[in-house]
Amino acid sequence: MTTAIRARSLRGPPERITEEPITLKSSLCTVTSVFLTNIAGYWRNVSVLWCKNLMNISFSIIIDGFEGEMERQSTCKVELKPWHFWSKKGYKSFEMDQNKLAEEAGHQLDVYWDLRSAKFAGSSPEPCSDYYVALVSDEEVVLLLGDFKKKAYKRTKKRPALVDAIQSLKKETVYAKKSFSTRARLTENKWEHDVVVESSTTGSKDPEMWISIDGIVLIHIKNLQWKFRGNETVVVNKTPVQVLWDVHAWLFCSPGTGYGLFIFKPGTPEVDTDKEGSKSSNRSGASDNSCASMFYSTQTTQTKIVDFCLLLQAWKTD
Repeated sequence: MTTAIRARSLRGPPERITEEPITLKSSLCTVTSVFLTNIAGYWRNVSVLWCKNLMNISFSIIIDGFEGEMERQSTCKVELKPWHFWSKKGYKSFEMDQNKLAEEAGHQLDVYWDLRSAKFAGSSPEPCSDYYVALVSDEEVVLLLGDFKKKAYKRTKKRPALVDAIQSLKKETVYAKKSFSTRARLTENKWEHDVVVESSTTGSKDPEMWISIDGIVLIHIKNLQWKFRGNETVVVNKTPVQVLWDVHAWLFCSPGTGYGLFIFKPGTPEVDTDKEGSKSSNRSGASDNSCASMFYSTQTTQTKIVDFCLLLQAWKTD
């Protein structure tokens, strides 16, 4: 069967599930990861949203409807309450593409998780090790998160998917005074890289900002009040990575009214033949749509090549 692919804007699952205004009073830290996943022979965008507040941690799995049908979006949410140890390991079923108005049954999916010994880095709601979250369709584990892979397969009693899920986006919202950090795979290596953004925007000296990856400062911006938007290409393990930033809100808005936006996109910048368009695109233009496009596909088991993008929203608390 001929594979039909159409570009799809990033203003999809991550934006819909985090549309609510975020205030410093709630300090809701979130991490959204979007995967292109082959489910029942069709490629779907699957978003995994991790949330953390003062009370608990939760994760949700959101699956786009077939061919992007919004009304057929399916969601499975799991809350991990700290005083309920049993909730950190469990199993849940839900239906995809269910049409309640037409009383049509959907395709059943199963979610297995074990976060009893999960470890977390800093204030991130997403575990960094010692856990698994498995999404099962029919007899396959179509999406597997975490490093306890053997335990996941043993518990689900299902085989690995014939086609691996591909991560296309990681979006994280963090709160801090001067230093913001996250982790993401920016190269073909299997491990994640440490990404840290540090700033000095108060005091008698001119504001500055440092962006480091794996402990190495790759970008140092002086006179930040004049260079609050920009982009550079750095090299990480011989891989070019585009870095775009927009910290206008840090410098010219009240704390809590705006965030600094950072985009990390592996690969070299695209060449635009239109000079005017090229000029505008080479500036920061730092919006959520600056990231790579995700793709939709009809039935196929063919492996896809999807660009990855890391998006960091950094809120200064003072």
